[in-house]
Amino acid sequence: MMTLIKKSAAELGALIASGEASAVEVAQAHLERVRAVDGQVHAFLHVDDEAVLAQARRVDERRAGGEELGPLAGVPIAHKDVFTTTDMPTTAGSKILEGWRPPYDATVTARLRKAGLVILGKTNMDEFAMGSSTENSAYGVTRNPWDLSRVPGGSSGGSSAAVAAYQAPLSTGTDTGGSIRQPAAVTGIVGTKPTYGGSSRYGIIAFASSLDTPGPFARNVLDAALLHEAFSGHDVMDSTSIDRAVPPVVEAARRADVNGLRVGVVKEFAGEGYQAGVLNRFNETVELLESLGAKVVEVGCPSFAYALPAYYLIAPSEASSNLARFDAMRYGLRVADDGTRSAEEIMALTRAQGFGPEVKRRIMLGTYALSSGYYDAYYGKAQQVRTLIARDFDNAFEQVDVLVSPTTPTTAFPIGERADDPMAMYLADLCTIPSNLTGNAAISVPCGLADEDGLPVGLQIMAPVLGDDRVYRVGAAVEKALEDRWGGPLLAKAPELAEAAK
Repeated sequence: MMTLIKKSAAELGALIASGEASAVEVAQAHLERVRAVDGQVHAFLHVDDEAVLAQARRVDERRAGGEELGPLAGVPIAHKDVFTTTDMPTTAGSKILEGWRPPYDATVTARLRKAGLVILGKTNMDEFAMGSSTENSAYGVTRNPWDLSRVPGGSSGGSSAAVAAYQAPLSTGTDTGGSIRQPAAVTGIVGTKPTYGGSSRYGIIAFASSLDTPGPFARNVLDAALLHEAFSGHDVMDSTSIDRAVPPVVEAARRADVNGLRVGVVKEFAGEGYQAGVLNRFNETVELLESLGAKVVEVGCPSFAYALPAYYLIAPSEASSNLARFDAMRYGLRVADDGTRSAEEIMALTRAQGFGPEVKRRIMLGTYALSSGYYDAYYGKAQQVRTLIARDFDNAFEQVDVLVSPTTPTTAFPIGERADDPMAMYLADLCTIPSNLTGNAAISVPCGLADEDGLPVGLQIMAPVLGDDRVYRVGAAVEKALEDRWGGPLLAKAPELAEAAK
């Protein structure tokens, strides 16, 4: 079992294609791993062993029948519980959708099935993707496999933890303000936010429609690129989908070369509020890029300082609109329906009981920002700031090919440490939010362990809209050089779960 679960997704796909292993054998190995460790990690909300093995058998049958399958056919994947799935519950981490079985698959789900990936189950998340720690789930906390007393990031913490704990070689996430890159950074794996519109939002339970972006998690850059390619591309069901070919992300990941590339260091993302060990690893990685032939310069993006407040007006405003559909009338939770109450009373009681504190906080903030008399002062101004941030990116990308920064200001923080301090929690996404506001591509790749706590640090690489291949090219070059230095992947340095649980 351990031999198979330690393989990369690309290696597993090749083993299955050659007949050296069957999709069923690979699925069984990962199901055993889930049973062995998920009691400690709690990455999954739903796993159905028989359904998983049935998917794997279909892949083996398709291959035996001579069907030409893609490079990830038969490879297990963990699926964030924000993507609709007809054969599994979809809850978005909320009690208000407990047990809901959607009537349709998300486009990403459908494309995973078409590519022959085996969906192991649905992963835990912050409720409606609102959070940076996966502590806001209505179904319990997910723990970081590096240290079970710490968070795995959020909102896609279940997906990041599943990959870091070797429960799955791949997983899906959504990135609205950093919800792929931040968890990837603090669990020592790779996570990508594709260009907005490059991967379909159809079938994602919406948080903020102008920001939500599906993307991949993996243990290495090539695997992330393979998954990115498998589920991305134009979708007529998504009005914001870009009708362009998927950038050559797999080719770029295989190239892994930065010689002659211009790399800009965002000077606003350093200094006060950043953990010393995070900055040490980041600065060392910048020096590494220079040693690999990149031309490194410092770039100023002054409007980035206003990204966090702008985001926390725009995202809650969109959330207040999107979450109005959970009204106890059509689907999901309904409470206090004893025949004596009005629809309005049932709706109010259901939403009070069904939504958690963070979701209520954001709905109220967004409703206020959109209200008469305040719209221009808050939501309107935030959209103007969004334009200024886009101009900063445009100016920066006239000077450089990619921008780099730490992915997060700190490593994984202890569970409960920021639960009662929303502002401290929001600061976890300080470096990731600008790319969401403008829609450009970004990735987080591991760049070492912090001196203070021995926990993973992430390097964020940002590229222009539809420059997704650039982030994979640079990320793969960094990964190769660091693994040569470390003598293997960063995850090899992670403590065994059993030891971390003592």
